[in-house]
Amino acid sequence: MTEAWTAPEVTRVEPGFESDERTGLEQWVDYHRATLLTKCAGLSAAQLKQRPVDPSRLSLLGLVRHMADVERWWFRMHAAQEDIGLSFDSDWSGRDFEGVDEADAAADLAAFEKECDEARAAVAGRSLEDVVRSRGDQPGQVNIRWIYTHMIEEYARHNGHADLLREAIDGVVGE
Repeated sequence: MTEAWTAPEVTRVEPGFESDERTGLEQWVDYHRATLLTKCAGLSAAQLKQRPVDPSRLSLLGLVRHMADVERWWFRMHAAQEDIGLSFDSDWSGRDFEGVDEADAAADLAAFEKECDEARAAVAGRSLEDVVRSRGDQPGQVNIRWIYTHMIEEYARHNGHADLLREAIDGVVGE
């Protein structure tokens, strides 16, 4: 990664107003994925690593790394029942957020996008009613619909954080 590298611009597609449930859930998750990347667009690696809101340790890159693991956790490890570990934080102890200082921002953004692609593939063809075994502190079972809905909630919360971080970094505001 060079000093001149900046996070790429993103095309964000608005969800449709009249779609079936599955299409709507997929579109909203994709919209939120693109929203997070939009908050990163045009920033340098150093800016993505900044923690501009004291006392919080949040950074945009930390949010990207966290959401890559969340994508993997819910879509691949739960929905597809893949026997894999997390990429950035093996035990949810905060390494996804704390490990940004020496991180390769370009590689981490690419890993996030790859994880989103893998997540889409993990649930392709699955019914929203399919029930899967849950893991970790989520014992029991959840259905695919719940996973999509939870992911929308997870992105909405963290995209709110991303809004504040981006504004503190360079003053850019927007949805």
